[in-house]
Amino acid sequence: MRKFCLYLIVLPMFMLSCSGRGKTYRIGVSQCSEDIWRDKLNQELVTGTYFYDDVELSFASADDSDELQTKQINRFVEDGIDLLIVAPNQLTTASTAIANAFDKGIPVIVFDRKTDSEKYTAYIGADNYEMGRLMGEFIAAQLGGRGRVLEIMGLRGSSPAIERHNGFVKALAGHPGIELVASLQGDWTEESAVRAVREWQGDLAHIDYVFGQNDRMAVGASKTIADKTTRYCGIDGLPGTGNGIECVRDSILEASYIYPTHGDQVLSLAMQILKGQPYERENMLKSALVTRENANVLLLQNEELVRQTKNIDQLHTLADNYLQQLNSQRLATMLLAVIAFVVTASGMIIVSGMRRRHRLERQAFSMVVNVPASDEPVEQAPVPEQPPVTAATQKEQAIIEAGADARFLERLRTLVQEQMGDSDLSVETLAAQMNVSRVQLYRKVKTLTGRTPVDIIRLSRLNRSKVLLETTGKNVSQIAYEVGFTSPSYFTKCFKDEFGISPTALLRT
Repeated sequence: MRKFCLYLIVLPMFMLSCSGRGKTYRIGVSQCSEDIWRDKLNQELVTGTYFYDDVELSFASADDSDELQTKQINRFVEDGIDLLIVAPNQLTTASTAIANAFDKGIPVIVFDRKTDSEKYTAYIGADNYEMGRLMGEFIAAQLGGRGRVLEIMGLRGSSPAIERHNGFVKALAGHPGIELVASLQGDWTEESAVRAVREWQGDLAHIDYVFGQNDRMAVGASKTIADKTTRYCGIDGLPGTGNGIECVRDSILEASYIYPTHGDQVLSLAMQILKGQPYERENMLKSALVTRENANVLLLQNEELVRQTKNIDQLHTLADNYLQQLNSQRLATMLLAVIAFVVTASGMIIVSGMRRRHRLERQAFSMVVNVPASDEPVEQAPVPEQPPVTAATQKEQAIIEAGADARFLERLRTLVQEQMGDSDLSVETLAAQMNVSRVQLYRKVKTLTGRTPVDIIRLSRLNRSKVLLETTGKNVSQIAYEVGFTSPSYFTKCFKDEFGISPTALLRT
């Protein structure tokens, strides 16, 4: 491993030292507006420059003004930029300015939003039509094919708003029992959704789902509609405080769809074009649905990536300040590229480990609740005599009960996993949190898993400790206390009784 890390450091430095310094490429970035999504993309573009010593970025924001964006693009052209990166405010409004840059030999990358002109070099962005369609299918599935849905659209005339709407309508067309009661006009801001909902004259008391074409508009609608049974979905899936993924985790939104930024890929495409390397004209970024089942994992992964990015930024600042004193900018760029390479590789390893640990913990708990503790029959509560029912009714009832049981066990899993570090965690505590009596909790858990709640807590702690022993560098005492045991010696005894080996045999080396 040490040799591998040394190779990672030495090889890039050797390659960089052999490369000659060429011209500095000037890239103009024309953003249609300012928001958290574009702030994230801009920062990723800046971070991407750490890998190159021959590129400078200039940013301009049009604040949703077609006229201002046209002026800013023309100014970039007059300043002699080498490449233009542009997110058009609307489909048609910036086309003339973009075509002017293209006709003067300036490569143009259109990202996020599209232009109605063919005069561009490459496009990079997500598939907005597919996002709208998949969100429509998700809502239809949640409603069982019947219900009333309200849509709040983004800025009129922008390609994402048009394409997301078309995809959404296409999905709902396959479910005649779902009524799209209205498509209200917003402009991507929370305030526009609040205004659109308040001005609508329709019946807000019977809306089953609201689809906001981005998360901010979905949240705005949730603050305006009084009916607590209405559910909300959005698009963007940004991490960070108050953003889409947190809103899904906190049940403000039922789901979101990650609208990827990937400024590093945008800059990489720009450099391929500038350096005459092969590239694709149409580049679609991958995306994914965010639900409560994966929101926590996504947030944990983002926290780690944010930490690594901050490390890169700090290292960049320190190295830059030091090497400026030595008047050696070229050496600074080489060192930063190597550091960024190593830190990024480390981040990927850490994130991979987090994913593996999360998977192992879920598998461990599944083993706890699905495998009976003994062959003894489980005591069943007496079932009152019921009138005859049809096969269809029986099937429907079975599905409902299975879903309720699954949600019950998932809630139990979450509570145990979150609190197992508390040595005072008890069956009484869990019962209160599950809103049932101690006896009810005992019977329900025993019926579904074949184990008692006490068994669930103990075995969950032991299985969590096994995962930690195999995936972390912590010692036995640290892990014992972390999973809620008050004594390392008692933990060791319980571990041997359950798994037949000492916990020290599994310590990661």
